[in-house]
Amino acid sequence: MAMASPQRLRLIQTVVGVGIVFIAIQFIRPELKNPPVTADLQAPPEVKQIFRTSCYSCHSNETRLPWFDEVVPAYWIATSDVNEARKHLNFSEIGRLPAAQQKGLLFEAVSNIQTGAMPLPSYRRVHPGSRVTPAQLAVLKSWLAPPPSPVHAADTSAADAGYERWIQASSVVPDVRPSPNGIEFMPDYRNWKVISSTDRFDNHTMREILGNDIAVKAIAEHHIDPWPDGTAFAKIAWQQLPDGKGMVRTGAFIQVEFMVRDSQKYASTKGWGWARWRGADLVPYGKDAAFTSECINCHNPVRNSDYVFTLPIGGQQ
Repeated sequence: MAMASPQRLRLIQTVVGVGIVFIAIQFIRPELKNPPVTADLQAPPEVKQIFRTSCYSCHSNETRLPWFDEVVPAYWIATSDVNEARKHLNFSEIGRLPAAQQKGLLFEAVSNIQTGAMPLPSYRRVHPGSRVTPAQLAVLKSWLAPPPSPVHAADTSAADAGYERWIQASSVVPDVRPSPNGIEFMPDYRNWKVISSTDRFDNHTMREILGNDIAVKAIAEHHIDPWPDGTAFAKIAWQQLPDGKGMVRTGAFIQVEFMVRDSQKYASTKGWGWARWRGADLVPYGKDAAFTSECINCHNPVRNSDYVFTLPIGGQQ
């Protein structure tokens, strides 16, 4: 019998070695627990089924991995993703939260589905059944959107007066406490340029996104991934006020929030400083600087676009 050549022996040894390593690493398996379901999402069956099919695998205590996710190293990735997903939104425990907080998390989830950020594109490629169809998305949005409240003449008058006060205040520097993370209020935001707008279908609010000169210049020069240091956005939120003729206008002022780009100063918060002031009295949001974790979690699905949801009007990007 002819002896194998040295090259063939090396190939066989390599294949055997890789096989041994592959088998060995299968025993390195971080535990993926499924705790009891204690406060499951309460929703109509058709809504629950969409979430269960597309979201529960990562965002619940009922994780069931397909066979190919049980194989290391895929198992390591799946375990890490599930543990991280549950921290942000867990449908098996969401019922413990106040109704307003539940609704906020659910809006965020549906919004991320609408933008294509969730389920994660990498997850959808391997798990095509998790994809949410346009018809299913419409079901989710319809469920979250409450019927609009009736509008009275007094509402319109109050909205007009409030909007005028907001406009006139552009020349006044208000005495406002800084955000818990040290960011100072920026009253000049009212003079920044509008770069986009959006609305919250779940609570009938509307938002206008403004950008400072650095943000506007970055848009014009297509320099928005990443955005340059010094970029600042202001997002102003008002209640929607239907005019009874099919149009919607600004109602009561709700809040203004800022995103400020400084890759060094805010390195611990993904290069962005976040701050928010609520109500006409401009009360800073958050008990301490840890509130920014909420902002990071919300923006994490768009981390590949420098944590910014904003699409400038006109498609400049």
